[in-house]
Amino acid sequence: MIPADSDLAAVDFLAPKEVLALASAGIRTARQLLDHLPRRYEDRRRFDAFPAEAGGAPVCVRGTVIDTRNRFGPRVRFYEAVVADASGSGVGPATLTCRWFNMPFLSKVLAAGQEIILHGKPKEFQGRIVIDHPDFEVIKDDAGPSIHLERIVPIYRNVSGIAQRRLREIQYLMLDAVDPATLAADFDVDPTYPRHEACREVHFPEAIEQADAARRRFALEEFFAVQLNVVWRRRRIHDCSGRVLGKKTELLTAFYESLPFDLTGAQKRSIKEVVADMRQPRPMNRLLQGDVGSGKTFVAMASMLLAVDSGVQAALMAPTQILAEQHFLTFRKWLEPLGVRVALRTADRKESTHVELEGDAQILIGTHALLYDDALFSDLGLIVIDEQHKFGVMQRGRLIEQGTRPDVLVMTATPIPRTLTMTIYGDLDVSILDERPAGRGKMITALRIKPRQTDLNRFVKDQLEAGRQAYLVYPLVEESDKLKAESATAAHGKWIKRLPNFEVGLLHGKVDAEEKESVMRRFRDHGIDALVATSVIEVGVDVPNANLMIIHHAERFGLAQLHQLRGRIGRGEHKSYCILLTDGKSADAMEKLEVMERTSDGFVIAEEDLRIRGPGDVLGTMQSGLGDFRFPDFLADTALLREARALADRVISEDPRLDGVHAALRSRINDDQGILPSS
Repeated sequence: MIPADSDLAAVDFLAPKEVLALASAGIRTARQLLDHLPRRYEDRRRFDAFPAEAGGAPVCVRGTVIDTRNRFGPRVRFYEAVVADASGSGVGPATLTCRWFNMPFLSKVLAAGQEIILHGKPKEFQGRIVIDHPDFEVIKDDAGPSIHLERIVPIYRNVSGIAQRRLREIQYLMLDAVDPATLAADFDVDPTYPRHEACREVHFPEAIEQADAARRRFALEEFFAVQLNVVWRRRRIHDCSGRVLGKKTELLTAFYESLPFDLTGAQKRSIKEVVADMRQPRPMNRLLQGDVGSGKTFVAMASMLLAVDSGVQAALMAPTQILAEQHFLTFRKWLEPLGVRVALRTADRKESTHVELEGDAQILIGTHALLYDDALFSDLGLIVIDEQHKFGVMQRGRLIEQGTRPDVLVMTATPIPRTLTMTIYGDLDVSILDERPAGRGKMITALRIKPRQTDLNRFVKDQLEAGRQAYLVYPLVEESDKLKAESATAAHGKWIKRLPNFEVGLLHGKVDAEEKESVMRRFRDHGIDALVATSVIEVGVDVPNANLMIIHHAERFGLAQLHQLRGRIGRGEHKSYCILLTDGKSADAMEKLEVMERTSDGFVIAEEDLRIRGPGDVLGTMQSGLGDFRFPDFLADTALLREARALADRVISEDPRLDGVHAALRSRINDDQGILPSS
């Protein structure tokens, strides 16, 4: 038997070209090979019937190839295989068409007469049931019991140069070759379930339940490593010495008294939590998580006034120039009467109020430009990062290094399911704004299936004639041969004709930065009445006068994205309308859109998004650094996350320096991820 850390080059059942192919995929040892776990399983003790209709869940079918050919279109070419149903069930159609785009080499792999297994999601195309880019495996005659048929079969992520069938064989051989005692992890998260047993059962389970239990054990192992990092960083932050701020509240009191409205209970609660943090002799490290329009800016403003009253500077970094300018105007409006010196610093603009040099400013607001001017700060004590997921780790870290152990408040308007918050933001203290400020108009969301264009035109005109403004949102920048959806560019010309007495603007991702800022500024200043746009407006400026949004082909947007888009309206006193347009063909899409129609609570929407799409897809929309998780489906398992956190707490409590933790696991601990300055 061989040790788990043996180099694959020394394994006798691997050909040299297979060793090279595995190395190209980052697999160089026996342990790394066995850690290349199945991404799914096929129960080849039975197969699905050929699908009779499009949509629904993916199917796994067995059939015979009866025809293959390369097909060529105006802008696309694809390899096509027609597969006949060999089961004789007669439930679905007798044949199924499979297509692989821009993969002509498959003509050397698939041929008529072969028996194959297919896995993919069926759709309808020109009256036929089609599966595009299905997983497939050619069935070969096996002597004796087979690991490829008549059992639950593992399906792996592809390794270029090694066929799925051969990769399965390699894994089977490796399980027999590796010494079980050497497969132990850096830290045994479950001594009652030995890792070598879990390894065999995750690769070649006798039952799906066995595979699920093994995957859960490996997920616990992975989450433990993540939580160890989180707990370590949290302890480090709490052990750091910082400055005690926030003792004086004269400016905060004057600010409260100047407001013509009362803050919400959630805002007051969050400010109290910030005050308590700032008065601690350690740096604050807090997340302010608030739904769109929940009033995060006023909480940030109050926090920064506490810093100014303590004699230090405060800085707010926003992801775009137009958003930084908006913050500057808002801060100047409320804080200039209090005698607070506010400055704006972006790549294109330097502005201030009663300040000749930014170094004399008490509050600095800007974009990435704040990172690259050492003369800006004389004594930076508080940093606020708006839409923090838009910034990279190094960017956040660079701003933090401009101060001396500054307090940090990061803000996000992206609703995150509560089950994920402890993983994504487990090292931060969290404040949640779950109330909408008073004085906001009612928000009405309506789902419409193929409405008449004349009705839409009339409704838009009515709102514009009443002095309001509108967003007209489309999923594409330009027309596409592959997607049946109208583009913003094409729709812009049509809306100009539909609204002849109004100014119609256009904004999308291909517009250069200078033009984009100009368009948004004109829209904010009511130089544009209706803005035709893509999702580029998802994080944008506050235009209280915009009360109408029509989202075309709404089924093509994710739930979180739809919620962010809708957050662009409903920010003023007028009644607002978000109209979701769809063709109604997809049951899954209708379920998603009905959630939007039913609620405007971002946290409810986030939980529904998690339920409908699963954690893997949800994480794909978050720039959280979690996209490489091997077990994203378990991120909805609160009990598992809590178990991993409890294990991490126990390990660090018993071994604060992590001297007893294996070097490979300890190397994953990172002191500096943009929150804590390097020590």
